[in-house]
Amino acid sequence: MDKVKKEYDTLRRRPFLTPIWLMGAAAFVVLAIAVWVWATDTSTIVVLVRHAEKQLNAGDDPHLAPVGEARAELLARLFGNGAPLGRLDAIYVSPTLRSHETAAPLAKKLGIKVSEGPEDDPPLLSRRVLHEHPGGRVLIVGHSNTVPALVARLSGAKSVPEIGDDEYGTLYVVVVPRIGRANVLRMTY
Repeated sequence: MDKVKKEYDTLRRRPFLTPIWLMGAAAFVVLAIAVWVWATDTSTIVVLVRHAEKQLNAGDDPHLAPVGEARAELLARLFGNGAPLGRLDAIYVSPTLRSHETAAPLAKKLGIKVSEGPEDDPPLLSRRVLHEHPGGRVLIVGHSNTVPALVARLSGAKSVPEIGDDEYGTLYVVVVPRIGRANVLRMTY
């Protein structure tokens, strides 16, 4: 009789404990997902600049003017610290000579090979940068019409100010988290 009563009590307690076990399992799954999200929550930092000053009346694909060469050197001093903390991982430029020349001093200082991105497709370039460098730091050298479009695409901002024809020192820093909203910082150098 005691044996039958013991089995009956055990069977009666199991349905009572089932919700407790299910809640524990669910809490474990939620905790595991939260740890995964926290561990993979990385932000990609994208710095965007327009190419430096170009030579005027020098054809379709001009070299940099002397003042543009000085600005390219300034860019190299700003981001050319080779220290592992805060070091750029990649540099993307448009296929134009002036964009390559703007990035060249910095690329040489860091020992980074410059990659060409599509000049006329900001959505494609932004996807490529975020896909190839998640959690990294990237410089993009573009043009007065592509830099605002890239900033808008990366940040989700609705109105990014246009860059004037004589405006060469505008620099954007866009922090794109894996989860959440992007942040944008606009400055001049």
